Order: sequence, then C-alpha cells, then structure tokens
Amino acid sequence: MIVVWALNFATGAAGLALLLCVWRLLRGPEITDRVMALDTMYINVVALIVLLGMRQGFGVYFEAALLVALLGFASTVALARYLSRGDIID
Repeated sequence: MIVVWALNFATGAAGLALLLCVWRLLRGPEITDRVMALDTMYINVVALIVLLGMRQGFGVYFEAALLVALLGFASTVALARYLSRGDIID
C-alpha cells in the first residue's frame, strides 16, 4: 500500500519537474539555461522510466532508462562542446 502511494507521489513529482524543465527550455533567456533544462529533462525522463519499470515489474524498462541516460549524457557533452568551441569534432 505504501509503495503504491510512494510510486504515485514520485511519478507526480518527476512529471511536474519535467513540465517545469519544458517551460525553462522554451522560455530560457540564455542558451545555457536551455542546455541545462534539456539535461535535466533527460534525468527526469530516466526517473519516469525507472518508476514505470518499478510499477509494472519489467526489467526492460531499466535497460531503456540506461539507454536514455547514455544518449542524454553524450548529447549534453556534444552540445556543451559546440557552444564553447563552435565545433564538436576537432
């Protein structure tokens, strides 16, 4: 009973955080604000996928969360490098 309540609360909190990140992504005054919002969105999506995996009990969701985290990290590094240097590959 308490686990179901905790999963519902955590899903709502992660969903709200995701919506706030979308708002910052659209309204961010600086490009760095938008990059940070995009990075935080990846983290929230990973949290939502893990929570869905816990709720349904399938292990494939955890692998999907790992893939999203890996792609999110790589794209954040590439975008930060592009913004700092102007190119991604030396």
